Amino acid sequence: MNVFWFIPTHGDSRYLGVTTGGREVNLAYLKQIAQAADTLGYQGALLPTGTSCEDAWVVASSLIPVTSQLKFLVAVRPGLTSPSVAARMASTFDRLSGGRLLINVVTGGDPVELAGDGLHLSHTDRYRLTDEFLTVWRELIENGSSNFDGEFIHINGGKLLYPSVQTPYPPLFFGGSSQIGKEIAAKHVDVYLTWGEPPEKVAEKVKEVRELAEQEGRTVKFGIRLHAIVRETEEEAWEAAGDLIKYVDDELIAASQKVFARFDSVGQSRMSELHNGKRENLEISPNLWAGVGLVRGGAGTALVGDPKTVAARMKEYEEIGIESFILSGYPHLEECYRVAELVFPHLDLKQHSIQHNPAIVSPFGEIVANTLAPKQIKVNG
Repeated sequence: MNVFWFIPTHGDSRYLGVTTGGREVNLAYLKQIAQAADTLGYQGALLPTGTSCEDAWVVASSLIPVTSQLKFLVAVRPGLTSPSVAARMASTFDRLSGGRLLINVVTGGDPVELAGDGLHLSHTDRYRLTDEFLTVWRELIENGSSNFDGEFIHINGGKLLYPSVQTPYPPLFFGGSSQIGKEIAAKHVDVYLTWGEPPEKVAEKVKEVRELAEQEGRTVKFGIRLHAIVRETEEEAWEAAGDLIKYVDDELIAASQKVFARFDSVGQSRMSELHNGKRENLEISPNLWAGVGLVRGGAGTALVGDPKTVAARMKEYEEIGIESFILSGYPHLEECYRVAELVFPHLDLKQHSIQHNPAIVSPFGEIVANTLAPKQIKVNG
């Protein structure tokens, strides 16, 4: 299992929807989160993209020198960037970071936002453009050159002089719940991402994409994007979930859902259907809570519970094929520590948590009465 964290470049807070408990997202704060994730043993961190976010490439680049192992899942935007420019950006980042780049292919689901960036294609055409984009992008990074004459993209003598560290290219992550999105995933990407739907719904996606990939003569891995609200007891976790939306009122929910309704993203529609804009019955599956999606676009569900329960739910997803978990929590710095300290011990991770040095006491508790080492106890089994 690979566990990733999230860099909140569109803002962070203790509560959704209000300035109360909010904190400024500046370089110092982003560094704290990235360094925490790096030292706690997360495989990587996702940086969001869009008009509400600081630029993902600039932020990720600024975090290269302050981290050592953390990988950065950074978006390329077909239609907003040419494939040759995107290939140069990717190879440069991968080389300067020592092979720590992962690519998140984002076709986009908000026509209003896309129009503001100069892209005026239908949902289907954007995915057809993505198909062409990835064909050229992969060819450039694998072979160093490309000539391509498509419906949307025309490349004459495309060159990439400096190769990436990772071969054949930095791994491609991609999420798309529409039929054409699944077909693009099967044809091109390494990891297919889904938002946090109930396990039976995720299993259906995994099965379909796996079969589509087999038809292409390929194999695809799978990942899921979720929030996490974990506390030492189940009761504390659900109380924290309620606190997160304590200031969210019906007017704010209605305004948020009106924005999401304009999206042509099938994935966003599926997220919205989980709660239908209502506070009632937000636990849509055991320990899967849809409260975040009342006011947040994209990933709108959280795993809620004590450490053993949250780990067990993650293992249920793992059993149906999910290998990578991209988690987040509010506020992101504290929750980064909480998830690692409480949940990681219950998981079989590719890269485990803090590497212990028995000669060092300070990371593992405060000296008691100036002379006694802190006791080691077992919490939650």
